[in-house]
Amino acid sequence: MNANRKPLVAANWKMNNSVAEALALVEEIKRQAAEIKGIEIVLCPPFTALPAVSNAISGTNLDLGAQNMHWEKAGAFTGEISAAMLRELYCHYVILGHSERRTLFGETDASVNGKVKTALASSLRPIVCVGETHAQRQAGKTESVVSVQVREGLNDIGADQLAAVVIAYEPVWAIGTGKTATPRQAQEVQAFIRKLLEEMAGARLAQSVRIIYGGSVTPDNARELFREPDIDGALVGGASLNAESFLAIVKSTG
Repeated sequence: MNANRKPLVAANWKMNNSVAEALALVEEIKRQAAEIKGIEIVLCPPFTALPAVSNAISGTNLDLGAQNMHWEKAGAFTGEISAAMLRELYCHYVILGHSERRTLFGETDASVNGKVKTALASSLRPIVCVGETHAQRQAGKTESVVSVQVREGLNDIGADQLAAVVIAYEPVWAIGTGKTATPRQAQEVQAFIRKLLEEMAGARLAQSVRIIYGGSVTPDNARELFREPDIDGALVGGASLNAESFLAIVKSTG
């Protein structure tokens, strides 16, 4: 972890927690997170809990994020949420291109790119997810897959805007499986992503962008992961549903 980049740890609750459950979890996190300094902590509840969580964390050191959004400002898109709707709830971050969205709901690099552009135009900071499947890794295609996802997902976005982007490297084979990339495996890909950013927008920008890791992050493996120079935090799934586990991961960044 590079001291020049502020660590970021985001909780992706996915399709879990009623409003009451979300508030109970937030209260536990708030109590223990109040004294944590120098780490950006982002909570990404399901859409139904966003208003309540937004109110609950107002005035704290916690930020609010959403799990997805549409690229259009408004229109006939049943079941979708716009960037303006998220901003109205004081969301600062939005997760885009998660592998579950790509695999289960057919999202493409082109649709992710559209969402990234809309998010940035709406003062939302996108957390853009990239990563390879197990078959792609076994075939030696990790770098080619990630390169396409990064280049196409961030296509036609200026260097000044890229500074607001967070990239989450999430190997698909490690999400929700209990398998985690070794610190060395994660570092290799995240250093590769930073090199891509350097080619796209220059060394200074590449060194400022936060690249976080996701994929079965737990309190047991977090500290080793965060020792690597290009891992700037984590996108946490299952472990974020427990306040103790999530905050142990947050504290491991220090």
